Amino acid sequence: MINRVLIRIKILQMVFAFYGNENEDSKVAENELLLSLRRSYDLYYYFLMLIVEITNLQERKLDMRRHKYRPTEEELNPNMRLVNNRFARQLETNEMLLRYAKEHGISWVNEMDFVKKVLDIILESSLYRNYMDSLEESYDADRDFWRAVFRKLICGNETLKDDLEDISIYWNDDVEIIETFVIKTIKRFTESDGNRQELLPMFKDHEDYDFAVNLFRHTIRNGDAYREQITGHIQNWELERIANMDLIIMQVALAEIMNFPKIPISVTMNEYLDAARYYSTPKSATFINGILDSIIKELKKEKLLLKD
Repeated sequence: MINRVLIRIKILQMVFAFYGNENEDSKVAENELLLSLRRSYDLYYYFLMLIVEITNLQERKLDMRRHKYRPTEEELNPNMRLVNNRFARQLETNEMLLRYAKEHGISWVNEMDFVKKVLDIILESSLYRNYMDSLEESYDADRDFWRAVFRKLICGNETLKDDLEDISIYWNDDVEIIETFVIKTIKRFTESDGNRQELLPMFKDHEDYDFAVNLFRHTIRNGDAYREQITGHIQNWELERIANMDLIIMQVALAEIMNFPKIPISVTMNEYLDAARYYSTPKSATFINGILDSIIKELKKEKLLLKD
């Protein structure tokens, strides 16, 4: 589930922190990288648990209205479609979700203000009104409602994104990527799988785990050599004048280019140029592209780099 885009982002962040702390130990930094990736995976489960928490919160709200002094007819007989949503109730009993939540302490109990905020957004939406008024009563309709909630109401909501980043420092830059995996997970659910519906693993395979660990190790262990290469291809610039993030992006990119022969150079370049556009200055991508292109040409000329 944690893809290589997110792995690269996390490594850039950890390398930046590593060089910002003069007393940092590489093994400690590596453990912090793995913890950060684990917290990203936690967010996946938090999102799935959010569906259950919202459903249960709405049930409690309707129950309180039903038992208040002099309830209205509507309050006595509310539309229970959201509360009885088949997909949400299936998710509530999912074995993998319950086991992971118990083992890792995944709960919204201390963040109920966030849960209420998301519920309010849903209740005020036309998506909710159309769902409640629809005559289609089926598992597919219930599941597709929650998929649409994530796609249209949660994904891209900057306020909710800011709130999530405030809840955990590890969720900076993770939210949008993890949301896409939640949407894919919802789409994969079937009624027949019941509480044994499989959720996404942390890594697609062990190769992605190895990629994360080994890319970080190569970046740190060979950092001086990579920085010397970069310095040798910078004209009319002193190393101290280069944006620190630009230097780190080039360092990690070189580590990937030189140590992962199965990954095409074009793929690596595109990933880190995108990172430069997002994390550094407006001119960084052009600058980094020029320097890395020069280094790659030299490595190929010296037959130190054989891939394309």
